[in-house]
Amino acid sequence: MSRWAAKEAMQERILDTAGRLFYGQGIRAVGVDTIAAEIGISKRTLYNHFPSKDELILAYLSRHFLEPKASDRPLLEQILRYFDKLESWFATDTFRGCPFVNAVAELGDPTHPGTQMAVAYKERRRLWLRDALTQLNVADPDTLATQVAILVEGAIIAALVRGDPGMARAAKAAARVLLTAAGVPDPDAEISSASARSVIGPAAKSL
Repeated sequence: MSRWAAKEAMQERILDTAGRLFYGQGIRAVGVDTIAAEIGISKRTLYNHFPSKDELILAYLSRHFLEPKASDRPLLEQILRYFDKLESWFATDTFRGCPFVNAVAELGDPTHPGTQMAVAYKERRRLWLRDALTQLNVADPDTLATQVAILVEGAIIAALVRGDPGMARAAKAAARVLLTAAGVPDPDAEISSASARSVIGPAAKSL
């Protein structure tokens, strides 16, 4: 293995360990001593890769700073399917809330780069929603994007507090109500209505 490859491998190892400990035990609760000991390296070696704990925190959060994937699915379906992904995440044994929300709460400093990254991530997700809703021609996409984003955050917190992945389904249902009330066509609802009419129609004729 080349020196560069070995350096990259060690950085990944440090980040994997730091990420697991930061997310599982808390950013403030876990020090670089613990991370180094868990890996079996010296603090000096760790600092050769990440000169400060703050840089390690930023690298950890950057791993979670993921852009929404491009999709050919209808925009409404993309928005609602996000709640399905949340439910799958909530059902994992390692779920401990949102790493960005946790970071803001644990750092307790609005000027900390980690807090600023968390705010930037949440706003990036909200802006994606706003752009999608703009394409769906709703009257006030900015406000509606904020409302749907609040449902996402509420689902995460409720699932953590209650230990119930089904909170994502409840939030999805609420999002569907908001979106359809804003005039977004819902093919699933139209199919359900058509099915109901097809059942009621023959029954009504027989009365």
